[in-house]
Amino acid sequence: QVQLVESGGGLVQPGGSLRLSCAASGGIFNVMGWYRQAPGKQRELVAAIAPGGRTNYVDSVKGRFTISRDNAKNTVYLQMNNLNAEDTAVYYCNVKAMLRGEHWGQGTQVTVSS
Repeated sequence: QVQLVESGGGLVQPGGSLRLSCAASGGIFNVMGWYRQAPGKQRELVAAIAPGGRTNYVDSVKGRFTISRDNAKNTVYLQMNNLNAEDTAVYYCNVKAMLRGEHWGQGTQVTVSS
């Protein structure tokens, strides 16, 4: 059974940084990524990373966020720098597991406020 454990959300001032982590277990994982959903908005892909390291970012976070993964630990990270109010959302880990489909984390709140 695939399980995801997220950590790292919280409250940060504008311009600050946070690092999200998502540890996956119970499968062999292909693309791993982060989505976010702000109040009243649709969930959107923030960043994704393939097993070989190829990455994809939504335009609004390019140059500020960095996604990485440790394949030995089945863990994906999202380093978020220079955060602003528009980054406030619930962030969800998402993984595609070989032969076991797509799975979501429980979500972690990121709030950017002074």
